[in-house]
Amino acid sequence: MEKANNNPLNISEEDQKIVNSIEEQYPDLTKEYKKIMLEQYILFCKKHSNYGCQNITLGTNLETEEDIQLSLTGLTIRLLDKINRLKTMVLKGEKDTVGESIKDTFQDMSVYGIIAQIVQEGKFKR
Repeated sequence: MEKANNNPLNISEEDQKIVNSIEEQYPDLTKEYKKIMLEQYILFCKKHSNYGCQNITLGTNLETEEDIQLSLTGLTIRLLDKINRLKTMVLKGEKDTVGESIKDTFQDMSVYGIIAQIVQEGKFKR
């Protein structure tokens, strides 16, 4: 019988010790962090279901450095839009008028940040 893989993400022993230590010291904080990560993943899946790859790949196959650069530029612009939205709502104290809360804006930024990392690694594929 094959042994179950207790380390599907291939976390180093050193990193696993740190994770275990922080989870032991801060159980509520780490539980909340994991909950939000799952919510982010679900949001990514929902948005990807609506938009597909084209809004990120911008019509390319992300096969060349130029394609990746174009995609990262688009993601940077989206992130700048979100930062400007936060500046308006948080720093200027203006009310939301389009139905996107501060939390929604931070969630979008987080998802775009992860997508950008996947694009940069050349792994944003079908």
